[in-house]
Amino acid sequence: MSASPQTVLRLEQIERRYMQGEGTLDILRGADFTVMEGQSVALVAPSGTGKSTLLHVAGLLEHQDAGEVYIGGKATAGLPDAERTRIRRVDVGFVYQFHHLLPEFSAQENVMLPQMIRGLSKREAAVRAKELLGYLGLGKRLDHRPGELSGGEQQRVAIARAVANAPRVLLADEPTGNLDPHTADHVFHALSQLVEATGLAAVIATHNLELAGRMHRRVTLQDGQVVELP
Repeated sequence: MSASPQTVLRLEQIERRYMQGEGTLDILRGADFTVMEGQSVALVAPSGTGKSTLLHVAGLLEHQDAGEVYIGGKATAGLPDAERTRIRRVDVGFVYQFHHLLPEFSAQENVMLPQMIRGLSKREAAVRAKELLGYLGLGKRLDHRPGELSGGEQQRVAIARAVANAPRVLLADEPTGNLDPHTADHVFHALSQLVEATGLAAVIATHNLELAGRMHRRVTLQDGQVVELP
């Protein structure tokens, strides 16, 4: 009998507010959220409700004003910045609406770089980059620079880069927002396969309700709290 899936990401009573003029704007108000390994969760909410803020707090890019973020069971709120950076580099992968690939490097080199920063040898990084890009259908595009790739291909390289260091959590902010429906579907399928194959806990912010409906769970933000959708 296989072991039960483990909780990889847990947010407890997260509060996040910003100064606005002489007052404050409350974005997250006691938000609770849990994601298990191998689970994809669609975050569907109108612009301005705090989707990006939630992802930034979950990925340790922003400090919350109250509450706790657990990654792999480890509390992170009280950690020094150097340790938060280490966890973010090792345990969290990010994919954005814009791929942010380095234009002077090939697809393979873009995926190698985060691995080499972590300490892998150039040879080891090259092997894993080739495997990941091949898995995502880019085995024949390894030597192409971003400018020589289509939008969908660029985004798949960005996904490979995000998971190159085998993170526990993948956070994606509108990863198919700039793609046509056919290309978006192709990228989403590749992303879903990767989640299933690696046991990632994935949170994907999207406005695409058709794609959201194909994920394991759907949540939204209401009054600063995470609410499950049917």
